[in-house]
Amino acid sequence: MKLFKNKLAVTVIVLSVTFLVIIGYTSKKQGKDKVSNAVGVTLNPVQKVFYGINDNVKGFLNFVFNFSDVKNENTELKKKNSELSSKSIEYDSLKNENQRLREMLDFKSQREEYNYIGANIINKAGGSILESFTIDKGLKNGVKVGMVAIDPKGLVGQVTDVTNSWSTIQPITSENVAVGALVESTRETTGVVKGYRDNNKVVARLEYIDANSEIKEGDVILTSASGDSYPKEIKIGVVLSIKEDKAKMGKTAIIEPYVDFNKLEELYLVVPANSENNNIKY
Repeated sequence: MKLFKNKLAVTVIVLSVTFLVIIGYTSKKQGKDKVSNAVGVTLNPVQKVFYGINDNVKGFLNFVFNFSDVKNENTELKKKNSELSSKSIEYDSLKNENQRLREMLDFKSQREEYNYIGANIINKAGGSILESFTIDKGLKNGVKVGMVAIDPKGLVGQVTDVTNSWSTIQPITSENVAVGALVESTRETTGVVKGYRDNNKVVARLEYIDANSEIKEGDVILTSASGDSYPKEIKIGVVLSIKEDKAKMGKTAIIEPYVDFNKLEELYLVVPANSENNNIKY
């Protein structure tokens, strides 16, 4: 590009000098004699041609220089736009993280009877979080089989395997999990929550509901106080639909978990008071 600009500059200079020489020559000779007048008349069209060429070349040269400037400005603007986009994404990420921390602090203030171990999800079985996944905390961090995993919105699942540095969590969306349920509105302890597949939707199913239960759509389902495998009254989900299960003489409900498993990145393990024992009880 630099070589091209130099050649254009030389061309403009040569044409300009030639043009000035012709004008000077014809100006001195005009008015002296008929021959000079004839030469001047003859050269007038040539002068016009040189004027046109000179203007066109200067215009093109200005375009080349301006195009280079515009290109540089455009590159700089793209760079600044990319930096602003990165900062915006970073800001949103920090904002979301701050919101999650606030929610967890609020949850912990309401459930001070437990301690908590924070963990990050580092691997998903088969690329899906709905069956099992791995967290970055293990025996050296105090994690034990049977500990319950939550996030500020509700129940996530339970620890099923532990190594020194990492652990496996089986979520409530897994068909291998069973959680005793409590209907918040009626305070009924009825049914068991199990994982369920419904056209790839993230849902769970509440089975073995008593036939006389007053459970209804929109009811909030919590972990029950019966048994000691889960902390009591942790939110599980909301009832989407209910149907009669004539074969089992009861009802079945479909539940949408409060936890958004598709966006789950971190969680907390609930540490019970008897965490010194290997048999975890809440």
